Amino acid sequence: MPPLCHGVIQNELSSYTIEMVKGLCPNVVGIAEPAKEGYQLTLKLNLNQIPQNKDYDKVIKEISTVHSVILSSQLKEILWNVNFDDALQGMYKPIKLVYHPKDHFFLIRQPQRIIAVFPIRFREKSDVIIATAFFQELVDVGSSDKWAKVPPCNWSAIPPPELRGEAFEDLSTNGGFFTFDISSRHVEGNRLDKTVWNLLNFNAYVRYHVKSTKGFIQRRMRKRLESLVEVLHQTNLEENEQTKQHQVYRYTKKLVRSAKYAVLKQRWGTFGRKIKRIRFRLKIHGFTRFRQQWFRFPKFSTGYTKIVEKSA
Repeated sequence: MPPLCHGVIQNELSSYTIEMVKGLCPNVVGIAEPAKEGYQLTLKLNLNQIPQNKDYDKVIKEISTVHSVILSSQLKEILWNVNFDDALQGMYKPIKLVYHPKDHFFLIRQPQRIIAVFPIRFREKSDVIIATAFFQELVDVGSSDKWAKVPPCNWSAIPPPELRGEAFEDLSTNGGFFTFDISSRHVEGNRLDKTVWNLLNFNAYVRYHVKSTKGFIQRRMRKRLESLVEVLHQTNLEENEQTKQHQVYRYTKKLVRSAKYAVLKQRWGTFGRKIKRIRFRLKIHGFTRFRQQWFRFPKFSTGYTKIVEKSA
């Protein structure tokens, strides 16, 4: 276990932290003394004592919590001494606590209080925008009278003056710096465990909020898109219905015209036949025979007779 706290005078773990580690799995976990050079803690694991039944996963999970147990124990020891005036003598510098390789924070001891500073980093620009809005709203809510008992908080795009002189890579952020002012009333009694838990999980809470907000926005956008698609689909259906109605109207109109034309044609045929009957000559019985006899044209022969001259 490499050092999790940087800036503390004594590099060795306290007796309280060692007792917390021993209480995890006494039959499986043991502490090797002295620790390996360059490390704060060296553990010995008795693998034969790990049960092979259902408790196997439970033991593994308890062993994996050594990291958080050590860091929470050290953080408790620092917060216990919030009222000490050692900071006035210049004995303490900003303390860097590494809960996750990419998520660290600083504790700065001042008279009658401790300032916790969280450098915020994100990969995507959209996450930075959501987190910045969340921090601003969190500061506004925290400064209200309703939440006067909680630790005062503040957000800034630049590091506070107390971190001057720290490594550049530790202060290079794109989400700014969020700070909490912790006083003695925030670590009294049962509040100490709650304060420690909130500080260790603040980065995780911010990332969870950003992820949930992005999911909410995506669901709203998807729902909005579905509603727009439904409106467009409904419009297409109405247009298709109007087109069908127009086609039916045109077909009906054409059919009516065809029916009218057939009726008119039938009527015109009847009327035309009547007109023809009026225009025809009056038929007189026997007139045809009379016309054949009296109005017959003479027939002329088309042949000719050759005249032969006889000599005398």
